[in-house]
Amino acid sequence: MKCEQISIFLENRAGRLSEVTRVLAESQINIRALSLADTSDFGILRLIVSNFEKAKQVLKDNGFTVGRTTVVAVEVPDQPGGLHNILALLSTHGVNVEYMYAFVQQSGKNAVMIFRFDRTDQAIEILTQGGLKIIPGDVLYTM
Repeated sequence: MKCEQISIFLENRAGRLSEVTRVLAESQINIRALSLADTSDFGILRLIVSNFEKAKQVLKDNGFTVGRTTVVAVEVPDQPGGLHNILALLSTHGVNVEYMYAFVQQSGKNAVMIFRFDRTDQAIEILTQGGLKIIPGDVLYTM
């Protein structure tokens, strides 16, 4: 039910992001979802990729600082209030969303949100009991 996300620390300078995408492309690793947050000095690039272990290794081999984070992919109804209902359910149970970002899916019926929770196992249990679909990593990596 959980997914592995790569977090890469990048210097905030021209071309550094391109270096990451070049390394992944040359290694035939597909980026499934991403988020980039920055400060004036550095950024954190968060990626869901088609092959986590290979991506981690080739990025390290090319001098990048790489971390692993466990996240959860949740199917969200693509309608007004779809995300709010999920956030309200989590809030009721005291689960905090540390960050989230979207994953684009071709079906058009649902969106997929990638969540980082302060209490991942509890969040999965609450969402599952609430009737929401959690997308396992092996499915997400190949969508």
